[in-house]
Amino acid sequence: MAALTFGLASTVPVFRTSPKPPQLRPARISCIGWDPEGLFGPPQTGHIARNEFKRRLDRDAEAREAFEQQIREERARRQSLRQSRVAPDSPAELVEYFLDTEAQEIEFEIARLRPRLNQEFFSHLQVELGELRFAVSKTEDMEDRLIELEALQKALVEGTEAYDKMQTELVKTKESLTKILTSKDVKATLLDMVEKNELNRSLLTLLDENIANAHRGNQKKAAEFMEKLRGAMVKYITV
Repeated sequence: MAALTFGLASTVPVFRTSPKPPQLRPARISCIGWDPEGLFGPPQTGHIARNEFKRRLDRDAEAREAFEQQIREERARRQSLRQSRVAPDSPAELVEYFLDTEAQEIEFEIARLRPRLNQEFFSHLQVELGELRFAVSKTEDMEDRLIELEALQKALVEGTEAYDKMQTELVKTKESLTKILTSKDVKATLLDMVEKNELNRSLLTLLDENIANAHRGNQKKAAEFMEKLRGAMVKYITV
């Protein structure tokens, strides 16, 4: 560990005609490498370190741009794929359609084809599953088909239930927001909704979307009103 080194001059008193007290040369610090308290800040290593830092920033920027480009390309690919796919008419063909759907696109297809995922469709799927399960002799292809259909049935049942629940909550949220926006006494309405546990994050999210739309439409007064309303709502939302 480096240490502080003090260079002290020899103290030889000089006798003059008018006596003066002996003088010492001030102490001089010749090394400041030791700085346990961090008083002098981090060491500066000069232009080499700065150049290396700049190169790292450039590499990070290039990597970030490459990653964002991949995201854009993937979005474009998915959009193109969605537009190119045409849902068939019969339940049997619709089963094959979903089996050919990429996993990350299942939610989108459930939302798009929710009216087609009805009792007729699920009955057809259940019949085919029953035939495969209780077949006297099963081939390897039949076993594979059974596994695929069971996984598909589970995904579609859970997916449609989640979608229906989301739609129900969305309708309730829209009704709640309309109730607040058209109220003559907003504070009283909010207090009433608090008692009924009707204020939640979904309502706040929908209000944020309306605020953003108002700003995009240059509806300043509407945006200001909803922003004030948002501030009041946040006070009551605890979950």
